[in-house]
Amino acid sequence: MTANRLLPLAACLLAGCASYAPLPLGQAVADPALSRDAAGIDRPFLTPTMIDLAQPLDMNAIATIAVIANPDLKALRARAAIADAQAFAARLLPDPTFSLGANKVLTGPDPFLDLAGALGLDINALRTSKVRRAGAAAAARQVRLDLAWAEWQTAGQARIQAARILSLEHIMPIVTASRDAAESLLDRTLRAAGRGDLAGDQVQAARLAAFDAQDRQRSAERDLATARLELTRLLGLPPTTGLALAPLASSEAPPAAAPLFELAKQRRSDLQALQAGYAAQEAAVHKAVLDQFPNLTLMVNSARDSAGNALLGPAVDFTLPLWNRNRGGIAIERATRDALRTEYDARLFQTRAEIAAAVSGIAVSRRQRAAIETDLPAMARFAGASRRAATRGDLSLATAQTAEQALRDKQLLLAQSDQAIAEQMIALELLTGTPKETWPR
Repeated sequence: MTANRLLPLAACLLAGCASYAPLPLGQAVADPALSRDAAGIDRPFLTPTMIDLAQPLDMNAIATIAVIANPDLKALRARAAIADAQAFAARLLPDPTFSLGANKVLTGPDPFLDLAGALGLDINALRTSKVRRAGAAAAARQVRLDLAWAEWQTAGQARIQAARILSLEHIMPIVTASRDAAESLLDRTLRAAGRGDLAGDQVQAARLAAFDAQDRQRSAERDLATARLELTRLLGLPPTTGLALAPLASSEAPPAAAPLFELAKQRRSDLQALQAGYAAQEAAVHKAVLDQFPNLTLMVNSARDSAGNALLGPAVDFTLPLWNRNRGGIAIERATRDALRTEYDARLFQTRAEIAAAVSGIAVSRRQRAAIETDLPAMARFAGASRRAATRGDLSLATAQTAEQALRDKQLLLAQSDQAIAEQMIALELLTGTPKETWPR
């Protein structure tokens, strides 16, 4: 009869247990369609959009693809589930313990087996359950905020690479034209020197100019290829993927550094993650203080001796807090809390300094760009007049080409200034933790 009652109970207990199933590497479930994920994305710095890799991609689309498909972010999202599982585990009550023993009488008049059983519960786990739950919840929040910061940074880095590609694509025709003109001038100079019409120092000057133009063209080509490969890596796409990019919209000058720093303190998820980590450590300090008190285990003992006497009574098991009293654990947790506070203060100091440097750098770049833009019309008129004069024979072709090269150099400086401003503006967005559309004006 007893066995008939125990079997259904055991079956119910086993039915609630988890089962094991292996998951070999390389057999992950395939990702859903990129466009479908992009249309339903929910991030404060992104707008849901339809992704078509055959069409020009704007900055929002670039950032969206990076958040969805970047392999490193996928791994971080998988690890974030560990913190959620730990928070779930902290909410669970401890299981009671049960022990059963039997001793057979070998000699003596008593006819029965000596039976003993005990049912125990760890009271200390119940006492610290509140602080453990609070600490696990704060740790899980820290992991999620760190993930949000990683997504924001990865999206920003992808946008920086896209801005760099657009600038380098604009620079390439300029440096290519400079290289072709320098090579043409060198060829004519060498022929004239061969006829004895030019001195050797003029040949050397033309050769150095051609080498410099070739070097700038090769550097721009190499930088463009590197930026394209880096962008596909950040987007989680094959290296051979060809991407068309939409032109960048012009941006206004950023506000002062002080309001941007105040905005960063409110919006940057890495600062919020540090705050959550500090809250988790506060819970760890609280738990360490509670652990200095006796660890209680409450048990109910039941026994039947060999003479047939039935016994029942409680028992308490605890540690005497005489020498240790968890003083070492308390000291460690408090020192860790102080270290986290110092780390948060250091991050704030670094954020303020980096925002101020970025705002100052953008201001310098904008002033330099304005000066270059002011000089361009006059240089363009002079280069055009020099070419017309050379065509009429009133001016040497070398002089006209020198004027045109000076114009191209100024155009190159303008394109480089535009690139610097675009990248610095995105970097400033990353530092503030929010898009420029939300900046105070």
